[in-house]
Amino acid sequence: MSGKYEVYVDRSGGYQFRLKANNGEVIATSDSYKTKVAALKGIESLKSHVKSHVVDLTEPAS
Repeated sequence: MSGKYEVYVDRSGGYQFRLKANNGEVIATSDSYKTKVAALKGIESLKSHVKSHVVDLTEPAS
């Protein structure tokens, strides 16, 4: 089983999502969205960018 996205209503009444690993650990949390549809679109956007490369900002530029 892979990780999962959870959509929930936050304290301000907006919608957020979190990505949980297989072990239940939260590994990402979104900003608040005004609508559930927008939060779901945020999940789809994240999914489409998961294969992005890593930029290591701890190393000096060469």
